Amino acid sequence: MPHPRRLSILKIWTFLLLELFVVSVLAQPAYPNRTIRLLTGYATGGTTTVIARMVGQKLTEAWGEQVVIDNRPGGGTMIGTDILAKSPPDGYSIMLSGSSHVLAPLLLRAPYDPLKDFSPVATIATTELVLVVHPSVPAATYQEFIAYARSKPGQLNYATPAAGGEQHLVTELFNLAAGIQTQHIAYKGSSQALMALLGGEIQMYFATPVTATPYIQAGKVKAIAITGEQRLVTLPAVPTFVESGLSGFYEQKRMPYGILAPAGTPQPIIDKLAQVISNFVAQPDFQAVLVQQGLVPHITTPKQYADLLAEGLASNAAILTTLRKANIKFEN
Repeated sequence: MPHPRRLSILKIWTFLLLELFVVSVLAQPAYPNRTIRLLTGYATGGTTTVIARMVGQKLTEAWGEQVVIDNRPGGGTMIGTDILAKSPPDGYSIMLSGSSHVLAPLLLRAPYDPLKDFSPVATIATTELVLVVHPSVPAATYQEFIAYARSKPGQLNYATPAAGGEQHLVTELFNLAAGIQTQHIAYKGSSQALMALLGGEIQMYFATPVTATPYIQAGKVKAIAITGEQRLVTLPAVPTFVESGLSGFYEQKRMPYGILAPAGTPQPIIDKLAQVISNFVAQPDFQAVLVQQGLVPHITTPKQYADLLAEGLASNAAILTTLRKANIKFEN
C-alpha cells in the first residue's frame, strides 16, 4: 500500500496539473478572433465567386471578424487546394471546394491526398450545367444540335474553364453518349470561356446557370438543355437532357460546393464552422438568393460531406475508366 505522504503529494501534483490545464484552456482566445482566409481554387468570376462572397459575408456578420476571399486558380484547382493542405490547421484558412476536388487528383499528380489531407466542414449548394451554343449555330433543340454536330465531325469547338475539370468531363461524356466529335479548348476561368462563346471562338459550352442565365435571357447565347432531374426555376423554358431524349450520360451524384479545412483542425472549430454555415444556408433569404442564381441549397454534416467526397472520388474514377476505354484522354 502506498505511503499516505506519497498519496498526498500525488494528489497535490494532480490538482496542480489540472489547474494548469484549465488556465491554459481559458487563456486560449475564443475562435475566431482575427481575419479568416477563404481560399478558392478558381479564377475570379463564376459560381465559386458568387458563393464565396455570400459565405464570407454571412461568416463576417455572424462573428464580426473579416473574411477575405483568396482566389488561387491553376492546376485544375490544385494550386489553391495545396495551399490549404499546407496551411496551419487552426480554422483561419478554409476553402470553398467543388467537384474538381475529387476529379483533379485523378488526372494529375496532386501533392496532397484529397481525402486524408482535409477536414470536411459543411456543404452549401449544388449546381447543374446547361449546354449553351453560339447564336450562329442553326439549332434550338437538342435534336437539331445533334444533327448539326454530326454533320460537322471535329469542326465544332467547345470550351472549358480549365482542362481536367468537371465541365471537361461532362462534355466528353456528352460527346460519347450523343455520338458526336468536338474539339476541346481550355480557358482560364469560366468568364474567359463564356466570353469565347460570345465572341464565336467556340460553338458550345457546358456552363453553370450562374454565369449563363443573363446571356440566355438576353438572347446572346442559346440554351439547348440542362443536366438534372427537373428544370430550373430561373430557366423554365430550358428542358432537361432526359426530356430531350438523352438519359444517363451524366448520372453521378453531383458534388456540392462546400467548405474544407486542413486535416488536423480541432473538432470544436470544425463543429463551430459547420453549425454557423448550416444555420445560414437553412435561412429562407439565403436559399432564395441561391435559387435565383440557379443553385440548389444543400446542407450536410461534416461526416456526411466526408462520405460525399469519398463517393465522388470513386464515381469519377469509374467514369474516367470508361472514357479511357473509349480512347478519350484528359491528361495534358
